[in-house]
Amino acid sequence: MNVELTRFKVKAGKSEAVNEWLKFLNDNMKDVLVTLEGEKMYVETIFREVLNGDEYLYWYSVQGSGGQDVEESEHWIDKKHMEFWEECIDESFRPVDLGTEVVMIPEKVRKVMNA
Repeated sequence: MNVELTRFKVKAGKSEAVNEWLKFLNDNMKDVLVTLEGEKMYVETIFREVLNGDEYLYWYSVQGSGGQDVEESEHWIDKKHMEFWEECIDESFRPVDLGTEVVMIPEKVRKVMNA
């Protein structure tokens, strides 16, 4: 199981596109959840922050091993998601992985995740 929290910088002037992106994901949640199955993604959450005038998106995820990478997916929702990613995420900023110190998942939930 892989638990991550990563910060990505949004390109300057792309806040409206980020609004569209997040609305797209929320509006199409049924299909989004289908794609998570193939990725063995148990939890994926996006947080948003403006810090010192710069905008960031944070991805928190709990993922099993051996899942498909979103970049390899042929599902239309993932293709659109990656279009937004390319439009909005500043690739010149090195993503920041926050260190995992404690993972608190009850055993009965872990068993279901590993099933």
